[in-house]
Amino acid sequence: MPRKFIRRYVPDHKTMREQWFLRPFAALLHDPALLFPNRRSASKAAAVGLFWACFPIPFQMVPAGLTAIWLRVNLPIALAAVWVTNPVTMGPLLYAEYRLGAWLLGRKGGEFQFELSFEWLAEGFLNIWQPMLLGTLIFAVVFAVIGYFLMNLAWTISVTRRYRARPHFRLFPRKREN
Repeated sequence: MPRKFIRRYVPDHKTMREQWFLRPFAALLHDPALLFPNRRSASKAAAVGLFWACFPIPFQMVPAGLTAIWLRVNLPIALAAVWVTNPVTMGPLLYAEYRLGAWLLGRKGGEFQFELSFEWLAEGFLNIWQPMLLGTLIFAVVFAVIGYFLMNLAWTISVTRRYRARPHFRLFPRKREN
């Protein structure tokens, strides 16, 4: 991914520090590496974001952001990668995670009725939490690894194309004749 494209949409470090809603986190956001895009930081940030995107928790951006700050990777890319899962994609992803976990644990993926009640949470969730957790962890690690390598590949291809698109005289300067 070209730096110019990312810098076009991400504010600079000084602007981020001046935002009123980020003042409580000013001590954590002092590192300019959190906003400076490069290949390694962007690849790791994509992995962090996709890892947390697989978890069925509310506010996935919070642990993704804290992990990005802890690992000193690009914060905006990590937060954007979390949005791979949204209300449309979350249902099929959770079902696939549950089915994978049930298959690996040797359980039948039985049918269950979901009810939004405390009784279901007490009884129904106890039946599915182990396969769900196992499937979630496997999906999270696989998505993180794939995201890392895809971002790394996309960045490398972008840089290679820009390098090859340069005019010929920059690659091989001509000798001056007197």
